Order: sequence, then C-alpha cells, then structure tokens
Amino acid sequence: MKILTCLTSYVLLGLLPSTLAHPGMGDTIASVRRAAKVARAESKQLLGDLKTLADSKLTPIGKDIKAILLDQKDARSSEIDTSIPPGNVDSAACKADLCCVWKWISYEMTAKFNGTSGRCTKFARGAVRLGFHDAAVWTNTSTSGGADGSILLTDEISRSDNDGLKAIADQMKSWYTKYKPYGVTMADLIQMGANIATVVCPLGPRIRSFVGRKDNAKAGPTGLLPGVNDSADKLIKLFQAKTIDAHDLVALVGAHTTSQQHFVDVNRDGDPQDTTPGIWDVAFYPQTTGSPPVRVLKFASDILLSKDSRTKPEWQEFSTQNGGQDHWNEDYAKAYTRLSLLGVNNINDLKECTKVLPPARNSFTSQDQVLLDMWLQGQFNQLNNMVDDAIMLTGVITTPPTVTFT
Repeated sequence: MKILTCLTSYVLLGLLPSTLAHPGMGDTIASVRRAAKVARAESKQLLGDLKTLADSKLTPIGKDIKAILLDQKDARSSEIDTSIPPGNVDSAACKADLCCVWKWISYEMTAKFNGTSGRCTKFARGAVRLGFHDAAVWTNTSTSGGADGSILLTDEISRSDNDGLKAIADQMKSWYTKYKPYGVTMADLIQMGANIATVVCPLGPRIRSFVGRKDNAKAGPTGLLPGVNDSADKLIKLFQAKTIDAHDLVALVGAHTTSQQHFVDVNRDGDPQDTTPGIWDVAFYPQTTGSPPVRVLKFASDILLSKDSRTKPEWQEFSTQNGGQDHWNEDYAKAYTRLSLLGVNNINDLKECTKVLPPARNSFTSQDQVLLDMWLQGQFNQLNNMVDDAIMLTGVITTPPTVTFT
C-alpha cells in the first residue's frame, strides 16, 4: 500500500479486523465467508458460446475464461513479455505474432495514461469508463450491444450517459484509425485500453486480457447504464440483468477511487470521489461512508449502495486496511472480465495478449502529497486540471500560502 498522510488515512484508523476485538471469532467468520463464496460461485452464469459448448469443445483459453466466470480461477496474471517487438507494426515479423501489434498499442497507451506524478491521467480514467460504457449496454435479453465497439462506431457516444468521454473517445478513434489495418477491432481496443489503464493506475490489478471480439456498427439499446442518483435496488436489478451480482457490482463501482467528476455537479468541476484521484486504492470505500475532506464529492448512488443490506457487507470488506486492497483487486478483475465479455458470442475463439500489459505497481507514494492535501481541503482551485492530468504538483505554486498565527 502507498504511504498516506493523516488527511488521506484518518478514515481508515478505526477499521481494525473484528477478530482483534473479539478473539476466537476468526474461524467462524472465515467459515461464513467460505460458505458465501461457494454460494456465489454456484449462482454464476456463463456467457455467449460458453453457455452451450461442452467442456470437450473448449480451447485452453475458453476453459480459463469459463473458470474465471464461475469464480474458480483468478482473473489476474503477472505474465510479462519484456522482449523488444520483433519489428515495426507493419513488418512481416510483427504480423506473424498475434500480440505484436498489441505491444505497440500498449506502449502508446501506457505513455498516455501515466502522469508525471506517477498517478494515472484523465485519459486512463476515461479509458476505464469507456470500457464500462461500451460493454454495459447489454442485458441477458439483448439481441445486440455489449463489448462490441459500438460506442465509438455509432452515435452512442453522443448520449448524455457518456458526457465527459469525448477526450478519450477522440484518442481511441485515432488509435483505431492507426491500428485497424493490422486487424485490431474497436471492441478489443476499448477493452484492452480499460485493462491497460487499470494497471497503469498505481495499485491497480493486472487483468488477463483477451482479443478477438467482433465489431458492431449498430448502436446498442438505451437506458442500460447506471445513473449517479439511482437507488441501490435499481442498480442491483440493472446489473443482475447483466449477470453481475451485488457482490461484483460493489467491486466495479470501486473504480470511482481514481476519478474526478465534471458533469455530476458542474459547480464542483474536477472534484474527486475520494482523496486519492489517479490511484487505484480502497480509500473510496470507507470515505463514501465517512467524512472525507471538503473537496471529495460523493455520488448519491454510491452512498445508497454502501448502506443497502445486499451490498453493505462487501463494501465493509473492501474498506479494511488489512487485506482490503488485494481482496478488491481480485474481485474487480473477475467482475471486469465478466463485464468485458458481455455480448461476446465467440469467447471460445478469443486469444490472450495479457503479456503486453505493463507491470503492476504494488506500492506508491505521492511525492506531492502535502500540496494535494491542501487542495483536498478546498484550497488552490487552479490545481484541478493539473490533478486531472496527474501532473507532479511540487513546485507548481511559487508563492507559499499565507499562515496566520494567533
């Protein structure tokens, strides 16, 4: 975990494991959790062609994805190809290697998503949201939609649900124009972008990444994306129709930990959803239920989810300092893998290019935390865009703040 100052960690101090307060309860709690995990695994649904294919017909990738969807296998991987690409993207050597083009794409995305502060930029956060918004336009009764690239291949991006995505949409379209001649689909580009962005954010998981999705030039149905003022019941039912249970919904909304909002409240443009924008940590969970600094803007839907009896237990699990980060990363990786395959009907034919992702960063310290803390307390509005761009703030302000002694 990264080192946090008193401002960014005070909400976590009281969250000690219950086993310390009540010795002897550890085994009981562990048993309850194991039973809940088994029950959840048994209720998991398969997707696409995996629903009908016999195990004997599955490819090795198909078997792995099936195990991930059934909560039987970790969706993270540390496999990294550190070699230099065999050639330029248009070379015969590169064309002979399925993942070569994705290595070049990964280089570009990693550079775009990583700020000088070491935190991830607004483009990274936009890429994660873009991945959500392309894939989540789908339900188990849909005949179209899902992770099919339609958000950028049609006019979907112009819907109000997608406000704030223009910058990453324009960038993704530019990459698509550049790499489409080498067999890259928009559907894969969007989902690979989301996974690269997630691991570029400090502490983010390195999610197994599959390619081979098919593009769709037909706009997906409307009304299938969550709203920031939705009730917990509406959100839970909305995601159940996407085969995503309440547990995984809690894991997915944790991506708000990196964000800064621009359209929920335009009078507070640039305000973050926890004290660590651009960092993939669990600060979002306890701060949603606590009293963070004044600049933190909580979404009404997140507050409601944190209190609902169906989602509160997992919310509290992710809130703990001891194990909360790894628990969340593991659950998020599985939940996002499922989301990224909604509407995909050729899962068994997908290939894996996880090895092109950059390495995960499992620890991080913000070198400009003192200035960030002052910003979080409501000072220096002029820093909003620089925080959004993940710029190192140290030395930005040349005139020190006035200090009055009484």
